[in-house]
Amino acid sequence: MIADNSTRYLRPGRADRVVMAAMSGLTRLGVSVAGSRVLAVRGRSSGEWRTVPVNLLTLGGERYLVAPRGHAQWVRNLRAAGGGELRLGRRVEEFTAVEVDDAVKTPILREYLRRWGWEVGRFFDGVTADATDAQLASIAPGFPVFRLS
Repeated sequence: MIADNSTRYLRPGRADRVVMAAMSGLTRLGVSVAGSRVLAVRGRSSGEWRTVPVNLLTLGGERYLVAPRGHAQWVRNLRAAGGGELRLGRRVEEFTAVEVDDAVKTPILREYLRRWGWEVGRFFDGVTADATDAQLASIAPGFPVFRLS
């Protein structure tokens, strides 16, 4: 199991960077791979736009971004900026973001793993969509989640 760590972060490896670059390239061309978007958020120090591919989750009429690698730079930037842009090809959608409390992440993490476990499951250290509510609640602090509006 993953340690209950509010500063958990997994640095992308070389293969991860290649896959992320390919996903970003396709998404920039307007091809959404399994719901992918390019997240653009202003850097908290530089003020410059930073981009990263993300999986946009829709659940119960709400939209969420989940950080499978933990408290990554985009997470820190989004916390500081309070919003950003989701890009797919030429379409740009501005949004505001509110971080979700750990106590309500269980169904969000379960659905995220159900949809993208094939892609991000290795970051969850053996926890799957079939995990118990208690198991998902125990890992919740290591996986930031934002509700978009």
